Formats: sequence, C-alpha cells, structure tokens
Amino acid sequence: MWRKAGLAALAIVAGLGIMVAFTSPPALLSLLDGVMGGGSGAIRTASAVPFGTHGQTLDVWRPAGAAVPNRPVVIFWYGGGWVKGDRRAYSFAARALAREGFVVVVPDYRKVPTVRFPAFLQDGAEAVKWTHDHVAEFGGDPARIAVMGHSAGAYTAAMLALDRRWLEAEGVDPGTVKAAVGLSGPYDFFPFTSKRAIDAFQGAADPQMTQPLHFARHDAPPMLLITSTTDDTVRPRNAINLDARLRALGAPVELKNYPGLSHEEVVMALSVPFRGKGPTLADSVEFLKRSLR
Repeated sequence: MWRKAGLAALAIVAGLGIMVAFTSPPALLSLLDGVMGGGSGAIRTASAVPFGTHGQTLDVWRPAGAAVPNRPVVIFWYGGGWVKGDRRAYSFAARALAREGFVVVVPDYRKVPTVRFPAFLQDGAEAVKWTHDHVAEFGGDPARIAVMGHSAGAYTAAMLALDRRWLEAEGVDPGTVKAAVGLSGPYDFFPFTSKRAIDAFQGAADPQMTQPLHFARHDAPPMLLITSTTDDTVRPRNAINLDARLRALGAPVELKNYPGLSHEEVVMALSVPFRGKGPTLADSVEFLKRSLR
C-alpha cells in the first residue's frame, strides 16, 4: 500500500518538479504529506501551541504508542530563505524523526519582510526556551535537546548552537543545546549576494556578526553538517568552511557531502518516497542518538 502511495507521490512531484514543490504554498506539501510521511509510527501530540512573545506557534510530535518519558528531543526549523515556510508542511520531517524515538518540536518563526535579522534567531531562542520548559509534558527529556534545520532553518540551528547570545538573552543556558544538525545550511555567506540574504540581513550593524563561521569555538556542541555536491542554492563551501574552522579549533564536528543531490533533495530524503535519494535520515539519526545518550 505505502509502496504504491510512495510511487504516486513521486509521480506527482516529478510532474510538478522538485523545486516547484518546495517553492509552492504550504498547502501543496500538506496535501502530499500523507504519502511523503509514509503511514503510522508517529503522532502529532500537540498542534499550534503558542510560544514566545510574537504570536509564534509550534507542533510537537512523538513516537506512536504508549507515552514513554525522557525521550531525546529534536527541535527542527524548516527553510525558505527567511521569507516563507510553514511548520505544517514539514510534518514528513517530524514524523521521520519521531518514528526513530525522538520527541520532535517544529516551530514557526517570523519572516522577511515583516522582520529582519536577528528576529528569526530570537524566535528560535524562544522555541528552545519553550522546549526546555515544557517538553517533559510530552515525554521529552529537557536535558537532551538537539537543534536541527534545513537551509535557513539550519542557519538558525547553527547560530543557536554556536553564538551564546541568543539563548542567554532568553535566560537559557547555552549548554541546553547538546547537539546540532545542519542540512544544506548557510554558515559563511558574507558578502551577501542573493536577494534573500540581502533582504534578511539588511541593516545588520556588523555583517560578520551574522555568520555562524564567526562563532566557531572549541567547546561547541557536537555538530553534523550535511551538504551536497550539486547544491546551487547554498553552496557546499558553507558546510566545508565551517567544518574546517571547527575542526581546527578541536570542536566535535562531522561533515557529509552527498554526491549528486540538490538543495531540496537533501531534506526531501527524510520523507518515505524520497529516502532512497540519500542517507539524510540514517546519518542524522545515528549522530543524534550517539550525541544524546
């Protein structure tokens, strides 16, 4: 049954084009989520939960079955170039991780042009605070929280893991983040050349202070940086350069550079019908379980 659903999803997305699927309104991915998610094994245990100070909301997912306390936790931020995206369209990512034993929090955040840097990082820090304070109510262990994201979401995950300012501003110990996974993330992209980056970071007092590379430190939490050789949206050099900087400082970091995958395919490989595209899920889960013991 699910094999047929997966093939149907592939046919639909192939017809639209992978880029179209990831640039269309959230309703499209929500429509596809039933087949992209691939059946049972995870449940959304809370939806549109308010958090923070700007009307943000988040969803919480956990493995299906009887509730089990003290599961490891992953906070996942979606991408969209800081201008678009919706937590509901990324249920496939939450499901994939929840099936592997994690409690998964998927927050929304404010976007350009309503806000600019650093608002999305402030929203991210507020999501970490909410998770630390409330995830035990959903079976998660507040002592084992990892951050993860794709594209612009990977930027947020990396900055919260490396730059202590944002969590400290929310009264959260930066050590709360025990590990980080970045999928196709921008970490070393100044000077800004894309319109989205120019718009998102317009007015930053010191552009260097917007770059995760600038905050690499020897005592950073373990990081897994996943990129792909044919990503022409966020060039692989972003992950390669951050990996090299962290490695030179003696920080725990791992780099995966998948051959032939596009920017979108790296995250779509979390979903059931696209899992054969690359080992995104297997590599992320292995790293997270090892880091959150």
